Amino acid sequence: MLTEISLNVLDIAQNSISADASLITILVETLSKEHLLKVQIRDNGRGMTKEVVNSVIDPFFTTRTTRSVGLGVPFFKQAAECTEGTFDLESMPGEGTDIQAVFHTDHIDCMPLGDINSTIHSLITMNTAIDFYYERKVDEKSFVLDTREVRQMLGGIPFDVPDVSLFLKNYLEENEAELLNA
Repeated sequence: MLTEISLNVLDIAQNSISADASLITILVETLSKEHLLKVQIRDNGRGMTKEVVNSVIDPFFTTRTTRSVGLGVPFFKQAAECTEGTFDLESMPGEGTDIQAVFHTDHIDCMPLGDINSTIHSLITMNTAIDFYYERKVDEKSFVLDTREVRQMLGGIPFDVPDVSLFLKNYLEENEAELLNA
């Protein structure tokens, strides 16, 4: 099992990339009073049939040819359900996939969120042809990083250029710190 929720996000987003998604939406919401963490990863990739959706939560099922088991989705599901949380996966062929997990953060089996900023930064800078919409919420406050907007501001400069990569990293870290220190 992965040790941080952010690593699950990375794994699920990699599935979206493999499904030829051009836009991946990642929402991470902390509800302090309710002791909940909600994580949603949505993409506009190939999507899956109902049969594949039903199989994808099985750790011994994968569409990959490089290994014989697919553990990302089952681990994410298990991680949420171990906290008495919920897991939902919806997908339609040609329309994409939507995965949502809710974690009870006060449950003893809830793993930490981990370094979500590094996860988002890595996804953006290592997949420069894909757009990402990342929204981080903590109670009533939130911030958004939408690579479509950043792409327009940069006028064609790629996200993996060191100065741009550093800007993205700092943007994520500064906004996260603002949310957590409010």
